[in-house]
Amino acid sequence: MTELRATGWQKFWAEGRWWKAALVVVLYLALYRLAGFILGALFGDFVDKDNIFANPASVFFGIGAPIVVGAALLVIFVASVGWVRPIFSRQPVPGRWWMWIFVVLVIVPIVLRFAGIDYAEYGVAVVATSLFVGLFIGFTEELLYRGIVVKILRDGGHREWTVAVLSSLIFALSHLLNLLSGQAVLVVLVTVVFTFGFGLMMYLVMRATGNIVWAMLIHALTDPTTFLAAGGVDASNGAAHSPILDVAAPFNYLFVLAALIALIFIRGRVTARANLPVASEAL
Repeated sequence: MTELRATGWQKFWAEGRWWKAALVVVLYLALYRLAGFILGALFGDFVDKDNIFANPASVFFGIGAPIVVGAALLVIFVASVGWVRPIFSRQPVPGRWWMWIFVVLVIVPIVLRFAGIDYAEYGVAVVATSLFVGLFIGFTEELLYRGIVVKILRDGGHREWTVAVLSSLIFALSHLLNLLSGQAVLVVLVTVVFTFGFGLMMYLVMRATGNIVWAMLIHALTDPTTFLAAGGVDASNGAAHSPILDVAAPFNYLFVLAALIALIFIRGRVTARANLPVASEAL
């Protein structure tokens, strides 16, 4: 009976449909919020509500703990459907040279933020904890959106243009959840636009490098350096700390513009044969 249930579970997810990609994200976000609520009740006293980067414990329990739980849930899901190898193996559709332009584009602001962060304001322990938490953010979000969602869409026979757009759109729309945290509507809408562009960048990083791990690592450096440069999560007061950060700030807008340009050139499709993805046409 256990084997039949496992087979049925795997068969359900193997039949790629766009709504299943949305479903797995909704289920994850619901469990993530639940984990955040429970962890907040248990360890909320460790979090400095006025300054989440006040100390390492505040960073970990305020940002990292729910993400760690989310990472564990996604690993269990991926293992249960037998997708560990397909997601972490080489991309079934090869990248092209021009995609490396976008890899450089996302690395440049990371380097600038590293150079411009006011480390004295935070201390070594807070910076180290932020980077540690960033590893889980990069791993979890890329595994979900560029791993699970992309695989479901590809298994559904969608062209890579559609895969790139839908996976980035789902990634962006998931940030509407920030409305539940009391963020202003305008701030959330701007975040949705920016994250769509960033999602496209991560898709292109995955295609260019041929492996999702590189997208995970770049994403893992993007979020914590953004938080530390801005002075908080979804804050924007860090640019005054250093002229270098003034140079890094416009890259969110460049990501959106670059994403729109990249969409002109994305081609290809992956088909599933005996659950093994094969490139059916080159880019």
